[in-house]
Amino acid sequence: MPAKPEPQLTASEKAKAAWLIARMGKRAIAGPDVYQADLEKKLDRLLDAARKREAKAKSSR
Repeated sequence: MPAKPEPQLTASEKAKAAWLIARMGKRAIAGPDVYQADLEKKLDRLLDAARKREAKAKSSR
């Protein structure tokens, strides 16, 4: 499966992504058995929404 291209993020999306990554890091410090799938799903949804927004902007030009 080919890798999805990384979208350009808005300032708000960058802040949300940074917050989620920081929370994942904090949980990783707690130990390897700590559940992180919820944060990974949120980050994936954020990136998917950014890809859709970018594709919509390109198609309307």
